[in-house]
Amino acid sequence: MKALKLAGTFTALASFVHIAIILGGGDWYRFFGAGEDMAAMSEQGSAYPAIVTGAIAMVLAIWSAYAFSGAGVLHKLPMTKVVLSLITVVLLARGLLAIPAAVYSDSPYMAELAGNMTFLLVTSVICLALGSCYGLGVYQLIKAKPSAA
Repeated sequence: MKALKLAGTFTALASFVHIAIILGGGDWYRFFGAGEDMAAMSEQGSAYPAIVTGAIAMVLAIWSAYAFSGAGVLHKLPMTKVVLSLITVVLLARGLLAIPAAVYSDSPYMAELAGNMTFLLVTSVICLALGSCYGLGVYQLIKAKPSAA
């Protein structure tokens, strides 16, 4: 279950990066592509960027726990195969659809993202790689003995 261990490790790292962004403030929001609005709100003391970024960090931490559960590193979590399958779909969809959504959307937020194509490309590749690791891990779980997860 190397694929799930790899997925869990990189997803945990992404969770920690999101926590670091909260602590780093506006410059970190800018550097990591969150947009000028999030950076400015952070600098003005608004709780909104920290709440949103903290929620993302929490989701990523849960996803990491599920990856490690599927890999047998942590105790079995409820509905491991189903949750890992859903995580796979979310990551692959994000990786495949973010750029077209940003380019063809009328949303001001998406227009700002489209203006930062480097961010979109890098994060899309990361999501595709992570989604592939999760997907391979799910495949391995399905093919493994029933007691494996």
